Amino acid sequence: MTDRTTDLATEAFVAHRNLLFTVAYEMLGSAADAEDVLQETWLRWVKVDPGGVRDQRAYLVRMTTRQALNRLRTLKRRREAYVGQWLPEPLLTTPDVAEDIELAESMSMAMMLVLESLSPTERAVFVLREVFEVDYDEIAEAVGKSPDAVRQIAHRARRHVDARRPRRTASASQTRAALESFQRALETGDPQDLLDVLAPDVVLLSDGGGVKRAALRPVIGAEKIVRFYLGATAKATATLTCEPTMVNGSPALALHRDGEFDGVMAVRVEDGRITGLYFVRNPEKLTRVTSETPLTLR
Repeated sequence: MTDRTTDLATEAFVAHRNLLFTVAYEMLGSAADAEDVLQETWLRWVKVDPGGVRDQRAYLVRMTTRQALNRLRTLKRRREAYVGQWLPEPLLTTPDVAEDIELAESMSMAMMLVLESLSPTERAVFVLREVFEVDYDEIAEAVGKSPDAVRQIAHRARRHVDARRPRRTASASQTRAALESFQRALETGDPQDLLDVLAPDVVLLSDGGGVKRAALRPVIGAEKIVRFYLGATAKATATLTCEPTMVNGSPALALHRDGEFDGVMAVRVEDGRITGLYFVRNPEKLTRVTSETPLTLR
């Protein structure tokens, strides 16, 4: 390739990089793996003459999807051996992500966990169709299926997701209000304040990755979660503090123990109370919560 061709390829890739990262992350739930996919995509794209590509955006999305799909199949096997609960890698997001309701909902911890229950091909089809509004013919080319087969997969995946997604999506302000109450309750350790903000059937998932202490199984029910929290704090000598942050397009909390960063707590809120708690402590998953990651659907 000539230098001019390489420059054109670089220009096109950079122009669509945020979109390609968003596609890969939505499919994988891991920023580190999404970055690897983008590197693989770039190595293939740089061998293509961009002047001969009619729709560079669509072409790059297809390439990214193929690479992400290959990696997702490997990750599925790896996650089966993961120590304890596996949670998506949280991203510190820019304010515009929260303003894009569709993007924020698709990136939420709750939705990302629902996507984990799909097969790799179902997830790719669902993400491309429902999140990025890619047409069936393009999806078919990306996943190596016929358009009719893709329509059937999309219908099956949509039905699966609809049955498991949050019943009502809380606004950012509603989530922030519940988090403020939860933060006060955590810092004071008042059991009744915790019970007041938690829904009776709330579920806590915590991810320590075998490196940091975390519940190996889901903790279900407000009273059990309060007992679990109070038991953990009784054994700890460190002082817990929280500060608001924005993770995956939604309000969240950054937790510190004696000033040392300890993890990120994301939540699902319905009817003003917290129904899902997602606590990521695994240090390997906390590398993208110190600087904002730009994301886009376009």
